[in-house]
Amino acid sequence: MNIDIRKSIKNNFKDSTSEEIVESINSSIKDNDEITLPGMGVFFEILWVNSNEEFRNNIIDIIKNNI
Repeated sequence: MNIDIRKSIKNNFKDSTSEEIVESINSSIKDNDEITLPGMGVFFEILWVNSNEEFRNNIIDIIKNNI
């Protein structure tokens, strides 16, 4: 069976409000649930692909400074 995780995650959140997305992200972090990591990865991919170089550099700095 071939599952398209990106498509599935995007479909699950396509009608979500900003508040619902924020709650989902916060809940995933709070619960420390490894099952949510693929979804967080899809969110990160969306953020990365739709960001300019300056914002990407800021993201990398935040990650680098907090690892």
